[in-house]
Formats: sequence, structure tokens, C-alpha cells
Amino acid sequence: MIRQYELVDRVRKYNPHTDEALLNRAYVYAMKAHGDQTRASGDPYFSHPLEVAGILTEFRLDDASIVAALLHDTIEDTDTTRDEVDRLFGKPIGALVDGLTKLKKLDLVSKQAAQAENLRKLLLAISEDVRVLMVKLADRLHNMRTLKYVPAEKRARIAEETLDIYAPLAGRMGMQEMRDELEDLSFRALFPDAHKTISDRLVHLKARNTDIIAKIEKDLARKLFENGIQADIQGREKKPYSVWSKMERKAVAFEQLSDIFAFRVIVGSVEECYRALGIVHTQWPVVPGRFKDYISTPKQNDYRSLHTTVIGPGHQRVELQIRTEEMDQLAEYGIAAHPLYKDGATEEERTALAKDSRAYEWLRRTIEVVSEGDSPEEFLEHTKLQLFQDQVFCFTPKGRLIAMPRGATPIDFAYEVHTNVGNSCVGCKINGRTAPLVSELKNGDEVEIIRAEGQTQPPAAWESLVRTGKARAAIRRATRAAVRAQYAGLGRQIVERAFQRAGKEYADELLKKSLPRLARQSVEEVMSEVGRGEMLANDVVRAVYPEVKADRPAGKKARKLPGAQGVKHGATLREVGAGEIHSANGSALPIVGLRSDLAVRFAPNGGAVPGDRIVGILTPGEGVTVYPIQSPELATYEDQPERWIDVRWDMEAAEVLRFPARIRVTCVNEPGSLALITGVIAQHDGNIDGIAMAALSTDFHEITLDLGVHDLKHLNDIIRELKRSNVISSVERVNG
Repeated sequence: MIRQYELVDRVRKYNPHTDEALLNRAYVYAMKAHGDQTRASGDPYFSHPLEVAGILTEFRLDDASIVAALLHDTIEDTDTTRDEVDRLFGKPIGALVDGLTKLKKLDLVSKQAAQAENLRKLLLAISEDVRVLMVKLADRLHNMRTLKYVPAEKRARIAEETLDIYAPLAGRMGMQEMRDELEDLSFRALFPDAHKTISDRLVHLKARNTDIIAKIEKDLARKLFENGIQADIQGREKKPYSVWSKMERKAVAFEQLSDIFAFRVIVGSVEECYRALGIVHTQWPVVPGRFKDYISTPKQNDYRSLHTTVIGPGHQRVELQIRTEEMDQLAEYGIAAHPLYKDGATEEERTALAKDSRAYEWLRRTIEVVSEGDSPEEFLEHTKLQLFQDQVFCFTPKGRLIAMPRGATPIDFAYEVHTNVGNSCVGCKINGRTAPLVSELKNGDEVEIIRAEGQTQPPAAWESLVRTGKARAAIRRATRAAVRAQYAGLGRQIVERAFQRAGKEYADELLKKSLPRLARQSVEEVMSEVGRGEMLANDVVRAVYPEVKADRPAGKKARKLPGAQGVKHGATLREVGAGEIHSANGSALPIVGLRSDLAVRFAPNGGAVPGDRIVGILTPGEGVTVYPIQSPELATYEDQPERWIDVRWDMEAAEVLRFPARIRVTCVNEPGSLALITGVIAQHDGNIDGIAMAALSTDFHEITLDLGVHDLKHLNDIIRELKRSNVISSVERVNG
């Protein structure tokens, strides 16, 4: 454990004007506040905030950040209050500590909603002062370093949260060194065997290539020196998680990766960066398509560097990153590298920095999504989407640069320009040529959005096509506004019946008092979400009457159903227990919400799969047809709300089943195309239940396939893999 004088000495080394009295006072206060508390490892709890403070000294942060690290758990885990911290250490430090404190008294039905609300509070605090983020990341890093002491059931959840949120957040703020370690620790915890295998392969590869790496460094340094450039050349190898994620993303073997080793070339100025690039490109052949200029067009996290790949000595592919010392510091430490966070800058100076920071610009846009009234669950989803690492950079016809996640479509582009542009979008041109709205955008594309005057309602199906949180949020809001009145009426009927079944009184006034437990703003919003199947009616009952137990079957796992699709058209359902539905042969189906003897079938044109929001349409004398909510067929029943039935998936009660889905593939008319398509589907464990082909022209065929898949993710994985093939022009899901 770091001693008091050691911590002060660490700070004094980079900040001779440090307030030693403040640091000493915070050290003693935090130690006394945590008293006899211990961590899961058995160590005194105070060792944790002390280690967090020690991590921050490596980033050379200011006194306030170090003090906030020492105090960051006092309000949450001791009797300390915000007022007391303000009084003893000042309001600026009190604000930092409060921003790091979880919302203790969240009385929410959903654990996911509680997680989202705490993340929302943290991001809002970070948007006010970036030092909150630095302390939080150091806090998470120390927790990950000691994760082995945490009970096994919590370990995976913490590691997943780190990989989903905190590591990407560090990357978004340019703190690459922090991101790398968080990713590595999470990868080790979640996939220990894969981590060990890749780590061992990297060690073996490095030992085998030691001589050639040294030769590349020597040749490169000599060539630059001969041309008057003094460069510091550093070899670098990919981290295990980076290797693994690239193997997963590109479906390639370890041996097929060409950029495991790379070299950083640190030079004295921007002008020398471009001179060094020219020398490299004239000395060795360039690998086409592998040059990126992040100096003239920095990344959103302010990262600047030149990237290129050449065929170097020994016919080895060599990846080079050419940058200045200042750029290198920013690449490793991000916003933490800025001197304003080391020398006790004023709030005005920090505000000025925030205005100039691309990373902060991204954070503000994320906060805009937060403040537009989305539910906590949607906010959590949108934040994860916004944190997506790989990016593409596209341009408007007027030259404005738009950065989006890799895989983004022109629809995402339209919403990045403006919400109204997205809502009125009907088509697009990519590089001057008309293209489908589902096209995957590439770096450097110029995108022109074609709009329809008067259109304000985007298709609901777009939600499953977009990659950015901003686009998804806007589409959901537009869809929600268009159907809220209709679904609110249906939701009210469902809620009132749920209260009747529970034997409890319902009144709007009672629900209004319980809205905080549902993390919703109005009764109308609750009714609408219940009507759309986004919220369980039983959760509404439990929000008003917490003593009511969940109306859910007694946790019995379903058997695998016979047949290719698992759930067959026309299967007879009967009610068993509290909402568990079985087929005629007694096999449990993962659908709840049907409470009488009825025949059930899936939508005849496209089916429905777990992950889709679904609704049941009752046809007297025939039974219930289950549709995905985006099916255009539902428009037929808009004026018949009495036929709509609230149903939803209950995958916790089921094993591996297959469900019907339909896709339409446009492919080149050449030998082997059909075999390639069916091969991809088979490799991804999809089952083909039906197939139809039609010739669009002499060059293209349209193939419609009825599949049996496990869920929406399984279906999207198949669609994504098909899109990668050169012989396939387009792939789309068919609903009605």
C-alpha cells in the first residue's frame, strides 16, 4: 500500500507547487472514513482509493483529481456527506466526488434501468468536468486488476461492462494505454483460454521474428537519417484482445493477420511527418488502400498520425505510424495529456479546451441523446452504439466531414447531418451514383441525401438497419410519436387486466406516484410501451404494488421442439400456470401473453424471431398470428385495436429453438452463387426451409429463402456474412 509521504512525493515530482497540506488532509480523512472496511481480497478498503490515486499520478494529474480519487468512495460507502466534502475540501472537489458516486436510492423495477441511470449520471458529470472520467477509469482499472478476488458470478458481469462501456469510453477520449489494459484484463476474465492461446502465439511469433524486426528498425532509421530526419523508431505488437477481435470481425485465422507487428516513427514536426512518408513510399512498395492521413483529418478522439503499410525488407508487410512527439503523447494519454489537467488550470481554461476537443464534441452529442427523453434501457443501448470503436469518415456534397461507426449506412449519415434530414430521407447518392439506403459506407465516400418534402415519419424497420445511437433514437421517437395514441389505448386495456388478475385496484394517480420506479416520465408513456410490448404489464403492477410477485412460470427449461423450425404454423397452445404456453405435445414455447386455448402461427410472409418486438393478431375461429412489430401487414389492423394481443418472447424459459425468418438475396448470375449462399447459411447454423429464385436480368438473380434461426442476432449474423461476398449485391429481411 502506498504510504502518505510516497503519494505526496509522486505528485511533487511533476508538480513542484502541489498543495501538500491538501493531499495529506485527504489521505487521513479517507483512511479514517473507511475505517475497518475491507475489500474482497481481505485488504483494507482504503488501499483501493489509494491505488486509484497512484494510477492518476502516472498521468500527472492535478491536486484536485488526486484528492477526488482518495475520496471517491466516501459518500457512497461511508457516512460522509456531500456537504461535508464541500466544507472540508471545497465545492469543486465535492462536485468531482459527487459525480463519481452512484445513485444509492434508486427504487427501480429493472436492474438494467438502474445501471443506465448511474451511467447517465456519470456521463453528465464527465460532460461538466473531464477529470471525473479520469478518476472513474482509474477506479475501474484497479477494480479490474483485482477482479480475481470478486465472486465468480459477478466477475463476468463486471468484465462485460468494462469491455462494453469503460474501455471504449477511454478510447473515445483518446486514452489508448488505459483502453488497452482494460480490454486485456476483460478479455482475460471472459475468455481465459483464448487469451492464453493468443498470448502464447504472440510470444512465439516475436521470438521467431526478432532478427527481422531489428533489421526493419535499423533500415528505416538509416534511410530517414540519410535524408536529414532524426527519428525515434519504436516496434509495437498488437494486444491479444485486438488480435482476437480482428480475427472474429474478419473471420480470419491468426496466420492471415498481416499487421500484428507495427512501427511508430516519432519525428520532430508535422512537416517531417510528410517528408518521412515520402521517403518510405519511395523506398518500399506501398500496399494499396492501406494509407490513412489522420493529421489532416483527425479522429473524433483528437488522434493524429499518418498510417501506411509497405512491403519492407524480407518481403514483410510493415505497418508504420508516423507522428510527432506531441501526437504520440495524445495517442497514448488522450485528454489526460493536455497540460491544462496537470497545472491547476482555471475553469475558463478547461471550458476553452472542451470547445476545441473533438472527443468532447462527441461526448456532448451523446449527452444530447440522453436528454431527449429516451428510456434508461434505450440510453444504455445508444451509449454502447456510440462507443463503437472502428469508424468511417464520409463527406457531404459541401465537404462537411461526418464520422460514424464502421458499418453505418446512408440512413445513419442523414441523421448525423440533422434529425429532420433523416426523417425526410427517401434515397441517396454515393459518390454521385444512386445507391440503396442500406449500403455500407466506406472511408472517403461523398453522400448526398435525397429528401421528400412533407415526409416526417421514417419507416419503423429502419431501426434494425442503422448503427448509430442517434439514428436509432430518432427513428424510435418518430415511430413512438406516430403510434403512441393507438398503442396507449391497447396498453391501458392490458394494464387494467393485469391489475384485475392481481386483485389490485388501478388508478392513474396511483401509477403517477410510481413512475420513478419504472424510470418513465408519464402514464401515457407507460401505456404506450406496454401496448408495443416494450414493457411488461406485470412490471407496472409491481411498481405500484411491490408486494405482488412476478407473474412468471416457475423457471422450468423448455425442451427442444421437433421439426426444422421448432415452432410450427398452426400449433395449438394452451395455458399452463401463470402465462407459460405449451404446444399440443407438451413442449413449452417461449411466448407469453396468450391465456386461453388458441391456435397460434407466425406471420406467413417472413415469420418472427426472438429479438423482434412482436404482437399477436386475433382472428375469431382461427387463432392468433404473431407478427414482428415492423411488419407492414399490421397496417391492415390499425383500426381494429380489439384484435391486438400483448405477447412477448420469454427466452429465459427456453433452450435452443428455431424460428421462421425470410430473407431476399440479390446475387450475380454465375455458377456457384447459390452454393456459396447455402454454404454461408450452413456454416452459421442456419436451416433452409424453402427457397425460390427469379431472374431480375441476365446478370442478376433474386433468391428468396425461408430460414430457421435461433434469434435476431443469429439472423443478423447470417445477413452480415452474406453481405461480405463479392457475388452478392444485396441482402434484406422480408416482413410481409
